[in-house]
Amino acid sequence: MKYLAGRLGALLAVVAVIGLLPWLTRTDPARTILHARYADRAPTPETLAAIRAETGLDGGPWHVLGDWLGGLARGDLGTSWVSGQPVGPDVTAALGNSLTLMAVSLAVAVLLALALSAATLRRGAARRIVRVRAGAGAAVLAALPEFLLAAVLATVFAVHLGWFPALGWGAPDQIVLPALAMGVPAGALLGRLLDDALPGAFAEPWARAAAASGLPGRVVARHALRRALPGLLPQLGLVAVGLTGGAVAVETLYAIPGLGGTALAAALAQDLPVLQATVLVLLLLGVAAGLLSRLAVRVLLGPALTDRALPALVAPRLPGRRALAVAALVLGGLLIAVTVAGLLRDPLHVDTAARLAGPSAAHPFGTDNLGRDVLARLGHGAARTALAAVAVGAATLVLGLLLGAARAGALTETANALPAVLAGLVVAGIAGPGPWGAAAAVAAVAWAPLAAHTAALYAQEKAAPHLAAAVALGADRAHLLRRHVLPGVLPPVARHALLRIPAIALALASLGFLGLGTQAPAPEWGRMLSENMPYAERAPWAVLAPAAALAVLGALAVLTSAAVRGRTPAGLK
Repeated sequence: MKYLAGRLGALLAVVAVIGLLPWLTRTDPARTILHARYADRAPTPETLAAIRAETGLDGGPWHVLGDWLGGLARGDLGTSWVSGQPVGPDVTAALGNSLTLMAVSLAVAVLLALALSAATLRRGAARRIVRVRAGAGAAVLAALPEFLLAAVLATVFAVHLGWFPALGWGAPDQIVLPALAMGVPAGALLGRLLDDALPGAFAEPWARAAAASGLPGRVVARHALRRALPGLLPQLGLVAVGLTGGAVAVETLYAIPGLGGTALAAALAQDLPVLQATVLVLLLLGVAAGLLSRLAVRVLLGPALTDRALPALVAPRLPGRRALAVAALVLGGLLIAVTVAGLLRDPLHVDTAARLAGPSAAHPFGTDNLGRDVLARLGHGAARTALAAVAVGAATLVLGLLLGAARAGALTETANALPAVLAGLVVAGIAGPGPWGAAAAVAAVAWAPLAAHTAALYAQEKAAPHLAAAVALGADRAHLLRRHVLPGVLPPVARHALLRIPAIALALASLGFLGLGTQAPAPEWGRMLSENMPYAERAPWAVLAPAAALAVLGALAVLTSAAVRGRTPAGLK
């Protein structure tokens, strides 16, 4: 009961922030409504006051929140500030499209996870117990953001090969590329986790007894798969939550009329009633996915069993630490070389005579649609993104240490389940698009893994014998904290925060791709990708260069973490 109360309280706090968006925004909602509906009318104080009274924006925060919650209770999602039409019908139609896309993407993820684990299932059923075979490639793929894969798939399979439509919704072939873009990273993550869990299931006594009694291998494999599922279902719920964030970028790129694209358009237009409704529905979809995964675990395990009955995850066997370190150094050196070469060039210089020019001695990576050097923009974008990621990483380290020590478990779990894109939409609704808002949005959710790590280490240190001995000798709280607790907590959490910096950079790039981060003409990798997508057929280098840089960053995140820990993690999402 305490668990449910804490999680419900955290969820209600997030819902309250969504309901208060019209009051929290730093822009004047009345001016937004006047500009959208009555562009020819002057913004006189009397006109603005009449609009505030008509829309109920003239009250305080409790009045705004109460009106919104009361409308929700009646099934009224509000009226669009831009169109003046009720929000409900449009959101309902968008919800159906998003649910279809998420369902197909989840099916792609499950099929890919089974394919990645097929070798382990066959060999385990044949009593040749093996360890992970999914490989580092799956881990790298799991670390790539959906918007990057969506852009590459659209460039290669839609623009150049012409196998699938690049835009639109409704025909069966129009769902293929969006579903792959969302489902492949999720499937790679699930495949890694499933491949970790299966050897533990095959090594249990029941599996050995079943094999010794002559039970067919496929039957043993089926039961081993069922045995491993309870440990994976919570991760499947988190994958479904991640799909809600990935849908924003994918739906926007492929012009799909779903919740994600609707939410982004509303955030950019400051149409807050539409943004409130879409973000609320996306949030509730994530919460429902988490609850369904917990319920499925209980159904599979039964009320008498606990998580201790699950098969232990087996550490993946991948290339040795030295090989991973060498690969990380090579990629890191390549990224630094490109950054330094780009920093020596002017990223804002426009050469109209060299628009969309191919790679040459003067422009090694070609030019973009305005004639700007792609290498220069890559280098300056790397510096900008790296500095922002380091700053956000430092902020999340402080927040993680403080909130982890405070044992804010409910808040930590809620923040951990929120995609950075949803946080970015909310922040954009309050402060408008910009680099500071993107950094704040990523920091608002990226602290959660560090807080969970801090809480675990803090509890471990408090139970350590040396702490009890120091208390018996009369040490005060300051001495205990400085000499006993912090040395056991701070170094590992700081290393964890350092390892998450590439993932933070990818999150910032995803917000830049959506137009919620760094604004033009400043160079930023995600924005470079979105700016050059319309010219992918004429100048593929302008798209593939930032895409390759982001892919290298994702690979570097995985390989660096693997080299430090001695094994590759399932993914840094």
